[in-house]
Amino acid sequence: MKLSYNWLRQYINTDLSAEELSPILTDIGLEVEGLEKFQSIKGGLEGILIGEVETCAKHENADKLSVTRVDVGTGELLPIVCGAPNVAAGQKVVVATVGTKLYDGDDTFTIKKSKIRGEVSQGMICAEDELGLGTSHDGIMVLPDDLKNGTPAAEYFNIENDYVFEIGLTPNRGDAASHIGSARDLAAGLNRIQKNKNHHLILPSVDDFKVDNNNLNIEIEVESNEACKRYSGISISNVNIDESPGWLKNRLNAIGLRPINNIVDITNYVLHETGQPLHAFDADRIKGNKVIVKKLEQGTAFLCLDEVERKLSKNDLMICNTEEAICIAGVFGGMQSGVGDKTKNIFLESAYFDSTHIRKTSKHHTLQTDASFRFERGTDPNITVYALKRAAMLIKEIAKGDISSEIKDYYPVKIEDWFIDVSYENIDRLIGRTIERKIIKDILFDLEIKIAEENTEGLKLQIPAFKVDVTREVDVIEEILRVYGYNNIKLDNKIHSSISLRQNPDMEKIQNMISDYLSSQGFAEIMNNSLTKSEYTQISEDFNSDNNVILLNPLSKDLNVLRQSLIFGGLETIAYNHNHRILNQKLYEFGKVYQKVDDAKNTDGIKNYFEEKHLLLLSSGKVSEENWMGNNSKADFYYLKSMVEAIISRLGIDRNQIKMQGSKTSMYSYSLQYAFNDKVIAEIGNIRANLLRSFDIKKEVFGAVINWTVITKFLSTRSTQYKAVLKFPSVRRDLALVVDKNLSFEELKNAALKAERKLLSDVGIFDIYEGDKIPANKKSYALSFVLQDKTRTLNDKTIDKSMKRIQQMLERECGAVLR
Repeated sequence: MKLSYNWLRQYINTDLSAEELSPILTDIGLEVEGLEKFQSIKGGLEGILIGEVETCAKHENADKLSVTRVDVGTGELLPIVCGAPNVAAGQKVVVATVGTKLYDGDDTFTIKKSKIRGEVSQGMICAEDELGLGTSHDGIMVLPDDLKNGTPAAEYFNIENDYVFEIGLTPNRGDAASHIGSARDLAAGLNRIQKNKNHHLILPSVDDFKVDNNNLNIEIEVESNEACKRYSGISISNVNIDESPGWLKNRLNAIGLRPINNIVDITNYVLHETGQPLHAFDADRIKGNKVIVKKLEQGTAFLCLDEVERKLSKNDLMICNTEEAICIAGVFGGMQSGVGDKTKNIFLESAYFDSTHIRKTSKHHTLQTDASFRFERGTDPNITVYALKRAAMLIKEIAKGDISSEIKDYYPVKIEDWFIDVSYENIDRLIGRTIERKIIKDILFDLEIKIAEENTEGLKLQIPAFKVDVTREVDVIEEILRVYGYNNIKLDNKIHSSISLRQNPDMEKIQNMISDYLSSQGFAEIMNNSLTKSEYTQISEDFNSDNNVILLNPLSKDLNVLRQSLIFGGLETIAYNHNHRILNQKLYEFGKVYQKVDDAKNTDGIKNYFEEKHLLLLSSGKVSEENWMGNNSKADFYYLKSMVEAIISRLGIDRNQIKMQGSKTSMYSYSLQYAFNDKVIAEIGNIRANLLRSFDIKKEVFGAVINWTVITKFLSTRSTQYKAVLKFPSVRRDLALVVDKNLSFEELKNAALKAERKLLSDVGIFDIYEGDKIPANKKSYALSFVLQDKTRTLNDKTIDKSMKRIQQMLERECGAVLR
């Protein structure tokens, strides 16, 4: 939410600067996430002065240029070459001096001293579009003759300088979702910090509101009482639709709203002033002169203001006339009833809609508007008429309309203030210190919480209806504490804690160990949203859309299911970084994946749902950044394989018990699976090009997924034990074997270990060859075999016997031939 500093000061008497108010707003619970300077004209016309054209002559070398000398109050005349057809001696003009920056949207250019066709030019005489003061480029701006030379243009054009607070408003603070609501909190905070009662809320008066005539009577009927608990409206006739005055446009522009026309701008202004959403209808388009608030049939088509036709839900609350729907209540207007340039009569709506209904409608249609933002958090049911009068008076002042009906106010059951008993003992206990009772009562008074009764033990408080989140004693204590100041609560030096036993193994410690290792290897940790788009399961055959865990009320269509894989979020990160010219990436992420499954797969957890924790590794580009040593190797399958095997080793899992085999998936063009006790614990592969194209990724990406839930079940619970270094040396022998092309090293290794279980400690591969002198469909493996006996030194006879057994096993089971 954005707050304008100048706008805020309309409702509170303070001379503190925006920088001084920022920490105060944060301390009272309205966290300032950013503070930006706003100028009604970009650049604030800095460096631009009012000047007088003393002389003007035609340029000798250009028919359409003039050479002028301009007095800008500096004591010397500036030579300026000007191309405007209307420039003449004696004119008062606007001059951008050397060094001034002019803005054209997001582009800027700086005025420099230059030569134009041989004539020196030390500035620029400006047209209104060049300064952002208008759209005309017919010629330079000519100002009244009585202006003093050298007057800053910002003073003459009354450029407004403002500051805008970006407030991180929490969902429970609907009462602060306006300038008046925030000013109320700020007044309480300032009174507490400055220890006085000098600050108070200043509300715009509506005492002068009056009805001009009753010529435009529009009836109100509410059929859905549970969704619309109050509906107020008024008719205004003979309005002049025009551009809004400068002050109003400045207020809206400051908070990021685009001015549309005076009527729409006023409704937006009052919304951000009071927190009460308003909607203006073209009264001549309300058929039957009647507004009906009701729900329509499921699937009813409705054309919205953005020219998009939406299918309604049966729970959507609609504003209708006697024939058709004209607005989605509290969310978005309709195309057929909006205020346009030809509108002459309007019907102004100010209502209190049920927050649950509005939230469901907003999420269903993925429409987040300023109105729905406030209705979802809860508005003040007792401010609708005040906001209506405020807007009607502004419309009468700015658009010259006539108030042509009494205020129609449907409010069958008034929402009264409620009462909460608060004990001083509980205030002191929860806050952690005793606060003076007078300070507590002063804070409550500034927050407009009335004291109904008081005794020595506590207070009975009357909570105003706009405090929708204050329903319990603890909520009142929170209100007191945030204004009193969390920083004023001193921390005790004592630490009160209970001893708890850690699970063994400590999963958090193990995850941190692996995270530290990957980070030390140059990997960056990422954390993606567990919500993703359902379309991702359709671009890979490895996933079934029927297994998606679907959200009932998704924030958007891009966040409508829980993820089945970490890979899609990882590829989004890769694509984002590629677009920002970060081409060398090594990423990892710990996260959960979710599926809707049958009960057979679900062993522990919620019925029909299944979740696992995975570790994702992704690598693209070069393994390390360029350096003078020239070690610029690219990431590949084997690099990621080495990282996975290093993780397995660090987890203390015996790699000799792991089986590796190739796998075929739609996710990878080629891949390798690791299995332990017949459970797949990891998979590595080269992500397919067609999948990468879905993310607009043009470089190769290699991925690995470790099933963290499964692999951690095989962690050893025994303490690490020391084993003495063997006294007897190991012996290495090599064999070059010709085998079938589709035979893997893993099959050869397993066969060798099967042949010599006692002495063979390791099998390695140090060369692969295909080509000359190797038969077709064959390849040559150069293998190393390490033999070692724990009890004695091996002699040649024992070694030869072992190697013979290994060779025979390889020939028999793998069809290997000694090369």
